Amino acid sequence: MSMTITEKILAAHAGVDQVEPGQLINVKVDLALGNDITAPVAIREFEKTGVETVWDRDRVVLVPDHFVPNKDIKSAEQALLIRQFARKHNLTHYYEVGRMGIEHCLLPEQGLVGPGDLVIGADSHTCTYGGLGAFSTGVGSTDLAAAMATGETWLKVPESIKFVYYGDLPRWVGGKDLILYTIGRIGVDGALYMAMEFTGPAIEKLSMDGRFTMANMAIEAGAKNGIVPPDETTRRYVEGRAKRPYKFYQSDPDARYARVYEFDVSKLEPQVAFPHLPENARPVSEAADITIDQVVIGSCTNGRLEDLREAASVLKGHKVHPNVRLIIIPGTQEIYRQILKEGLVELFIEAGAAVSTPTCGPCLGGYMGILAKGERALATTNRNFVGRMGHPESEVYLAGPAVAAASAVLGRIAAPWEVAS
Repeated sequence: MSMTITEKILAAHAGVDQVEPGQLINVKVDLALGNDITAPVAIREFEKTGVETVWDRDRVVLVPDHFVPNKDIKSAEQALLIRQFARKHNLTHYYEVGRMGIEHCLLPEQGLVGPGDLVIGADSHTCTYGGLGAFSTGVGSTDLAAAMATGETWLKVPESIKFVYYGDLPRWVGGKDLILYTIGRIGVDGALYMAMEFTGPAIEKLSMDGRFTMANMAIEAGAKNGIVPPDETTRRYVEGRAKRPYKFYQSDPDARYARVYEFDVSKLEPQVAFPHLPENARPVSEAADITIDQVVIGSCTNGRLEDLREAASVLKGHKVHPNVRLIIIPGTQEIYRQILKEGLVELFIEAGAAVSTPTCGPCLGGYMGILAKGERALATTNRNFVGRMGHPESEVYLAGPAVAAASAVLGRIAAPWEVAS
C-alpha cells in the first residue's frame, strides 16, 4: 500500500510494514526532549515509576532555555531540578547556560536529530525537526516521562495534507512568509491533528533555515507535525553533523492525502499576522502606518543565522527609531559566535539594538521583553495570542526578520524595501 513520508516513518518506528490514518500505534522514539518548564513535571512523574534510570542516556535531552539565565527564584529551582536529574542519570546531552541554545535551534545544529527520526518533546514546537524530514511532535510531560523510562510512546497516525508551492520567491520573502500565508489560508485549526507536508519547486529552493521555520509553525495550524521531504539541501546540512545514522523517506507518488493545496508564491509579499491569531496574515502593504513600541528578532522560529544576517542587511547604516526597543536573540551560542565573527553584533549595537544570550524569554511572555498595557510589538516569534508577550491589553504582530528590522528603523510596521537598498 502506498504511504506518505509521515506514514512511512511511523511504520518503521512501529516495526510494521504499513500504517493507516487513524490507526493507534506504539512506536520507538529516537529522541525525547524536555526544557526547564516541562521537564520538571516529567521528572517527578518519572520518579514515581520506580525505574532506576532513563532508557538511554544518549537519547534523553534536557535544554533549559525558557527562563534562563534564571529570572527569579522559582525559575532557578526549576533549572536546578533538571540539572540534578541530568547529573544523576549522567545524561550526555544536557546543555547548561553558556553552552545551551533555544532547544529547537540547538538540536539540529548539534546533529542530534536527523532525517527519518521520530522525536517527541514536551514543547509544542518540537515539530520544527520536520524541516529535516523527521517526524517530530510535541507531547505532554507525562508522555515524556514514559518515553524517558521506556523509549517508547503511542500515537494516532495522522492524515496528511499536501502543500505544493510554485514559483520563484520574491526578494525578502522566505519560510516565515510562506507559513504565515498558509495558515492565513487554512486557519489555526485547518490542519488539526494532521501532517502538513510541504513540497514543490519553491520548497526545493528554500534553505534549511527556512524549512525549519515552516515546520516550526505547523502547530499554529493545529497540525500534529510538519514535514519537508529531504533532498540534497538536507544532505548537505546533515553530512558531517549527524551524530547517528539517518534515512531519507519520500512519499509514494500515489500516496493518499486528505487535501492538496497548490499556491503560486511568485508574487507573494512579506506577510504580517495581525493580533490575536497567526491566521490573521496579510501582506505587509496592508500593515502600513501601524506604530510599534518593541521589535523582537529571535526565537525557535527565526533566531537562526540566516535570519540574523537578513535583519543585519536591512539594519546596516540605520538607527533604531527612538520610540522603539529592538531586542535581538541568537538561537544558539554557536550562532552568537558566528555573528560576532561576522561583525553583526557590532552592527546591531551601533544601530541601537540590545543583543541577548540565547533564550526563549520574550516569546512566551517570560522575561527579556515583557509588554505593558497598550504596548504593541512586532516579533519574529510564532504566536500572537492575547497576552502572549505580556499584558492582556498589549498586541503582538508576527513577521519575518526583514520586516522586523525595517519596522524597528521606521517605528512602524514597514516593508524591507522602504529601508534597504
